[in-house]
Amino acid sequence: MSADVVNIFVLGLNELNSETLSHLPDAAHHRFHPLLSADELTQAEPIDVAGLLDKAQAELETFGGSIDAIVGYWDFPTTSMGPILCRRVGLPSPPLEALVKCEHKYWSRLEQQKVTDAFPRFGLVDLHGSPHPPEGMGFPMWLKPVKSASSMLAFKVTDLSEFERAVTKIRHGIGRLGKPFDYVLSMVDLPAEIADVGGQACLAEEAASGFQATVEGYVHQGHVHVYGVVDSIHYDGNSSFLRYQYPSRLPAEVIDELAEISKRVVFQIGLDRSPFNIEYFWDPDTGAIRLLEINPRVSQSHARLFEAVDGVSNHHCMVALALGADPHMPHRQGDHNIAAKWFLRRFSDGVVRRLPPPDVIAQLERQLPGVAIALVPRPGDRLSHLACQDSYSYELANIFITARTQQDMLETYERCVQALHFEIDTDDAGSRDPPSRSAAEEIIPRRGLHPHPVDLA
Repeated sequence: MSADVVNIFVLGLNELNSETLSHLPDAAHHRFHPLLSADELTQAEPIDVAGLLDKAQAELETFGGSIDAIVGYWDFPTTSMGPILCRRVGLPSPPLEALVKCEHKYWSRLEQQKVTDAFPRFGLVDLHGSPHPPEGMGFPMWLKPVKSASSMLAFKVTDLSEFERAVTKIRHGIGRLGKPFDYVLSMVDLPAEIADVGGQACLAEEAASGFQATVEGYVHQGHVHVYGVVDSIHYDGNSSFLRYQYPSRLPAEVIDELAEISKRVVFQIGLDRSPFNIEYFWDPDTGAIRLLEINPRVSQSHARLFEAVDGVSNHHCMVALALGADPHMPHRQGDHNIAAKWFLRRFSDGVVRRLPPPDVIAQLERQLPGVAIALVPRPGDRLSHLACQDSYSYELANIFITARTQQDMLETYERCVQALHFEIDTDDAGSRDPPSRSAAEEIIPRRGLHPHPVDLA
């Protein structure tokens, strides 16, 4: 890359990702500029895509130097705003239509079924009148809006009464993302079946069982590359994530199959000049693979994991592609064998009264090399009002851990959990949080994998 300094505008740039970007190759020649705040992009109520675009464009127009790239790592609306802004300022970008195909869960399924059978049965649910499950689909199933993020408004239902309750919740909340998504859909030449559905529809999908993993890759000049697979491990018997762990412990032949399916699907959708991550389930008993969803962005949760194990974070992929270069992601050139992002969660609502003090966190990070702790709520926050939470739990802290062995990592996490004390006023004294999976449970994992597959979709 040229020694000239390039100006890269980052939608929703925050402190953690700014640090990650500063470690990238050629970082000395990059100037990263914030474009809108993370709160504007993730917590705005209501989400005004047109207003956000105009405000971002105004910020760009006041900049005195060259605008060489616009990137982002947040979910919608960031994923759609990037290419729209690039078009406005004359920069090349991923095709907006392909991004929308990825993000519209129903449209994505229609594209997937053209090139693979690795998807669950699915169908639309009419939210009006007297909704009912799609014909031929039995319980358990998952209900979710065709546009969602971070598993918001995604509900597993096992009978008709749960189905009806989930429909009520989805009907009430679907407009938060659905209405602004409709605005983006209006910019795309939609096929009739998607134009009729729009962005405020509900999808039902059969539940899948097994282990969850995420394929990360990118497309450059029409060529699809896969550079890593990350395990997504859940709390026992629950759909909430306990941790993301890299490298994957799936069998090599399964990883190869996931990569091959990913390449076919991404090529079919027409994605280009873009990173992506695709979530899957693999059932070790039947060998069945089920594709969950496609995200046309890097996973910022995986950034430190790739940096620790491979030597460069996946943010390098995002930046290089925006500048028109092939990232050529390295492999196993990092300083650590294992890396994970853990999610310390609470499974009942409440108001945060006291967080672990900064000196306790600083001491833990000094005593435990390879540990970085980021608290999620602030004092006074009601957990149910936090942004980007799933439908069943609330994040208290993200704990990044690098280690030499699996057992070292598990024991380090236990030490962190024991030292981090939260004071939360609960609304339900009878509710109980499921404990985090203990180190002892995972020292001898089933078939070299996670010990307890869970029913998910």
